[in-house]
Amino acid sequence: MSTTDYDVVIIGGGPAGSTCGGFLAKYNPDLKVGIFEREIFPRDHVGESQLPLISRVLNELGAWDKIEAAGFPVKIGATYRWGKSDDLWDFNFIAHGAFADEARPAKFEGQRLQTAFQVDRAVYDKILLDHAKELGCEVFEATGVRKVIQEDDLIDHLVLDNGDIVRAKTYVDASGHAGVLRRAMGVDVSEPSTLKNIAIWDYWQSAEWAVSLGVGGTRVQVMSLGYGWIWFIPISETRTSVGFICPADYYKKTGLKPTELYLKALAEEPRIASLLQNATREEKLATTKDWSFLADRLAGKNWFLTGESAGFADPILAAGMTLSHVSAQEAACSILELGKGRDEWLKTQYDERNRRRILQHIRFADYWYTANGHFGELKEFTREIAKDAGLDLDANAAFRWLGTGGFVEEDLGLGGIAGFSLDCVHFISNRLSDEPPVSPIDGYSGFSLRLKDAERIEFAYYEQGRVIPVPAYRRDGKILPLIGFFGWIVAGLQYSPSVEHAFQFIRAKLAEIGEPYDGYTHSRLVQTLEAMARDGWVACKKFQDGPLLSAVYGDGVGGGLIDENRDMELPEERRAKHLVG
Repeated sequence: MSTTDYDVVIIGGGPAGSTCGGFLAKYNPDLKVGIFEREIFPRDHVGESQLPLISRVLNELGAWDKIEAAGFPVKIGATYRWGKSDDLWDFNFIAHGAFADEARPAKFEGQRLQTAFQVDRAVYDKILLDHAKELGCEVFEATGVRKVIQEDDLIDHLVLDNGDIVRAKTYVDASGHAGVLRRAMGVDVSEPSTLKNIAIWDYWQSAEWAVSLGVGGTRVQVMSLGYGWIWFIPISETRTSVGFICPADYYKKTGLKPTELYLKALAEEPRIASLLQNATREEKLATTKDWSFLADRLAGKNWFLTGESAGFADPILAAGMTLSHVSAQEAACSILELGKGRDEWLKTQYDERNRRRILQHIRFADYWYTANGHFGELKEFTREIAKDAGLDLDANAAFRWLGTGGFVEEDLGLGGIAGFSLDCVHFISNRLSDEPPVSPIDGYSGFSLRLKDAERIEFAYYEQGRVIPVPAYRRDGKILPLIGFFGWIVAGLQYSPSVEHAFQFIRAKLAEIGEPYDGYTHSRLVQTLEAMARDGWVACKKFQDGPLLSAVYGDGVGGGLIDENRDMELPEERRAKHLVG
């Protein structure tokens, strides 16, 4: 038995642990960081589909080129059979899915700024853990934590499975669902959603990709059945992750074994069945409960929760890895700033920001289920989701309820929900529901700021290993940062409540600093104004003169983001041989 001292000890070597450790080592090479992983990499792990925000994290970490060199499929978006009709539709990261041919491995520039990866976690997680080691972290595999020795809210040391003791100034729980520190520190979890689903999955060899876009580009497939939904995620040229999700109650009622229910679902979805026609199952079937949860707090006296130990959102939005990477990056930034006289502020900001982010993903996932006409009984069941808020979940009520926690989206720097900009949310709502939400700013010509009853605070902005305080307002748990598009809107409305004059003021100020005011900028300003209206930061008015604002967004993210699926119109060499519509 030995005792080793560290500056930071991280439990778990998955994406959250390796990302946190990597950023700590990158921005302060003098820190002694230990990562303790109970398994031996490589090992399979579910959760292979990413969102573009991860690519920016990987690039800053210095790992993007390594991930790109591994040759993972490039995720251009997803094809859905989901919503108010049986028609297929596409969600694109690049307008109309127009991913141009270019040699790989490519650089993180141009069109690749907008894409994501579909990764084989056995390969991906090992690349990241090895990268953290190269940056200076001490990595221990096949080394689990047997016991957490703590008093009150302070961790004294950890006892490893082999009996060794490790001590640290700061501890990070990146152990996923196991929640080693979370459980040891008595942190309760809540389950904001009434949806209780299970997931069943396996891996397939030689499944066809539905489409091949550009070089190595494709879309994941998300297909709704009357009793659940299927994911189909190519993770290499020859290997595909295929999973089935359904309510736990439905699984119990069928009386079927997991393998029987899984194969039944795949056979009953014609598009998936066509792609698997000549494929071979690896017979590594796994199951898990996948219902959403959120830890009651994410930081203590000398510890942080990050990744799935902090919370989990239903995988319909493919947000799990994004939440892990981003929270790990922000945990690392917070730890790097400890000891500078604002420790409690750092922990509070980390806790509030990440709990709010996870909750929004949970709520938006609930909205997807509620708006899906294929689920029948499940749709009625999900009306209970907003019971505490006193809402009957028609589309508009659900959309308003989603904003409890804020439409001000810090990750985007403008209005949105769960990483989706508001124009994107409008497009999705139009696809999912017969009663799409109405913009609260549409048809108004004036907007007055409502800041008098708000508290002026400092809000955390995470950048290059730093946590930078920026001015903001807070009211009823909602935040209005006074930077970026929000800062411009506040400045413009302080100049004039007329939206015409306010936007003219912003245009002039942008010109003074050499920034363009184009359709993209205007669209972002309109979305920001809508987010502020939904969160109660502005009151809408109609003046006798002046043009009325239209919240129909221009050529921003919304253009070409949601399309009718036209895979069958692609050249034969670009689509699966056995593909059906």
